[in-house]
Amino acid sequence: MLIDDIKITVKAGKGGDGAVAFNKNRMSLGPTGADGGKGGSIYLEGISNLSSLNQFRYKKIVTAEDGKNGKGQFNDGRDADDLILRVPVGTVVYNLTTNEGQEIISLGQRLLIAKGGQGGKGNFKFRSSTNTTPKQFQEGAIGQEFELRLELKLIADVGLIGLPNVGKSSLLNELTNAKSKVANYPFTTLDPNLGTYYELILADIPGLIEGASTGKGLGIKFLRHVERTKTLFHLISAESTDLLKDYQTIRDELAAYNPKLLSKTEYVFLAKADLLKPEEAGEKLKQLKKANKQVMAISIIDEESLGLVKKILNQLIEEKH
Repeated sequence: MLIDDIKITVKAGKGGDGAVAFNKNRMSLGPTGADGGKGGSIYLEGISNLSSLNQFRYKKIVTAEDGKNGKGQFNDGRDADDLILRVPVGTVVYNLTTNEGQEIISLGQRLLIAKGGQGGKGNFKFRSSTNTTPKQFQEGAIGQEFELRLELKLIADVGLIGLPNVGKSSLLNELTNAKSKVANYPFTTLDPNLGTYYELILADIPGLIEGASTGKGLGIKFLRHVERTKTLFHLISAESTDLLKDYQTIRDELAAYNPKLLSKTEYVFLAKADLLKPEEAGEKLKQLKKANKQVMAISIIDEESLGLVKKILNQLIEEKH
């Protein structure tokens, strides 16, 4: 199960308290209480593992280490280690406490999400000409605490969309080294799958159905992943008895979720074309061209048609440079 939307609470570490201490060496007087260490901060770091939000499934409160208290003889307390939480690239971070938002858009990118508390001052810092034996000290500051919502929105060059069981996973497997589950029943893909074609990231978006934008089927859980996909490959099964209805069903759901999705570059593929006779495939292509001019018939067992898909992908690679 892929977790792509979850709420967690993050608590940065408290700073260590300053110390009250005096010199233990003979003939040497005065305060020697040292400062407390800094509390650990919490960062998010972008990685490629899509399932890394699963770490929060049972751990909803994440706490960084506290700084250590100061000691005598000018020995400052140790600073706590910062806590690095690794999340998928494409994660949007909503701070529900401050109503602010940030996002992880690249591998290795780090965001500071909760700052550790500063260590308190020891009594050495309170000495003065009129206070030679201070007993004051400062407590360490409390670390920041926030409630966050982490939402994954895939960032892919090409998104494969369509109704359930139209051949998206099979095409992804054929074009990339992905190992998506494939079977002849609806909703084979329950989680988005990624594959790479040279420099391009291809995402197999789980099958959408009529009413997806209102939560039916796998619903809006996966529509969000289309938002930041640059180009759409829209697959329609050659087995369909109403191609235009299937095409329009997906387009309507995209529009209902976010009308801007309709402006993305879209290629339409009549998938599983090997199930049709050439004249039948030609007739169905004519029907689809009424809705979209960029239509072609493909089959994963036909090298020539796969070559046409690869040609499009190669063009997209050139456009990136």
